[in-house]
Amino acid sequence: MLPREFPRFTTVQYYFYLLRDSGLLDILNETLAAASRLLSGRTAEPTVGIIDSQSVKTTESGGPTGYDAGKKIKGRKRHIVTDTEGNLLALITHTADIQDRDGAPGVTEQARDSFPALDHVFADGGYAGEKLQTALRERDGPTIEIVKRPPKVTGFVVIARRWVVERTFAWLGRCRRLAKDWETSIASADA
Repeated sequence: MLPREFPRFTTVQYYFYLLRDSGLLDILNETLAAASRLLSGRTAEPTVGIIDSQSVKTTESGGPTGYDAGKKIKGRKRHIVTDTEGNLLALITHTADIQDRDGAPGVTEQARDSFPALDHVFADGGYAGEKLQTALRERDGPTIEIVKRPPKVTGFVVIARRWVVERTFAWLGRCRRLAKDWETSIASADA
């Protein structure tokens, strides 16, 4: 279903797989995140990140899926770490049945590999618990701080620090291609 001005789909697919598997897309993301930080007057290397996950439905195209009982979604879960500007630092996609605290060590390790200065991460209550803190300590990962919703507040409220990662999910959600996970493989979903 590519537009007519595109080459044959096999050619486009070949170059997409080449970019995906060579790691060039990761290098581009790291470079753009560093440039964005420099343009906003910050250092190129972030020291603080915000972590969260988003469950999305998958299509009938196949591939690994799971069921997120908390959000009642059958599909996949995108785990991301952003900097305080909202720039994407790391992303891991896995089946939706993986709990947040179980998926966090992998994505924080990926963020640390790309940005070694990252030493502190803010998260929501889904990441609370000794199990995650122990896993991060064993991997020499960043420290984690749980940012809770203010007590006795009803309705919508902007929660300090966490709003940045939610805004990044909103930016991604504006792209119709990312509203659902259309990919068969998780590697293509990550790319």
